[in-house]
Amino acid sequence: MDFEFLFKPVEDIDAWLTGLLAGAPLLVALLIAFALGLRHASDPDHLVAVTSLIASDNGDVRGATRLGAWWGLGHAGTLLAVGLPLIALKGELPPWLESGAETAVGVVIVLLAARVIYRWRRPAHTHHVRSRRQAFGIGLLHGLAGTGAVVVLLIAAMPGRLEAAAALAVFAPMSVVSMAACTSAFAWALTRPAVAPLYRVALMPAMGVFGLAFGLWYAGLA
Repeated sequence: MDFEFLFKPVEDIDAWLTGLLAGAPLLVALLIAFALGLRHASDPDHLVAVTSLIASDNGDVRGATRLGAWWGLGHAGTLLAVGLPLIALKGELPPWLESGAETAVGVVIVLLAARVIYRWRRPAHTHHVRSRRQAFGIGLLHGLAGTGAVVVLLIAAMPGRLEAAAALAVFAPMSVVSMAACTSAFAWALTRPAVAPLYRVALMPAMGVFGLAFGLWYAGLA
């Protein structure tokens, strides 16, 4: 199954924002970078990974918010640690490294989805298994997979290296805010009276199967 259609809406939004970014005054460009950062965390691969990470719980909004924040911190850390030197050197990530990181992300999604299915099959043993280290590590990996494209975009759109670095410094922390908000909203939705009775019966296995299929496709294994 091809999941490319899931990326089309967010790519259209990014293309529109990027068109506004090119040639804009610095303050306007930083505001657009702010919006791009908020949008960036809603990429389908980001959401599938993090929702799979928290799906084996029955809903904990505060815990999910913290988990999303740790994911975002890992992602932002890689963006800044790798992206700023690339901007300074006007360089790019080696294609093999970026491709390898994307494959690794797909494998991680498969493993997380498999764990969701495992937890669903063993309801008597459900407990809090979420790990800040896991979320932070997945964020680091996702940041490596996406840093190249972000840096190329900013170098192309901004007039100089300092402006591109400033835009990245605005862009990166917004992914932390966005992912914390996304995971919080996800956990909140799971606890709604209309949703909670269906969660373990139908939604949890469906999410696990979807995550497996998506992860295999993203890793290029299916």
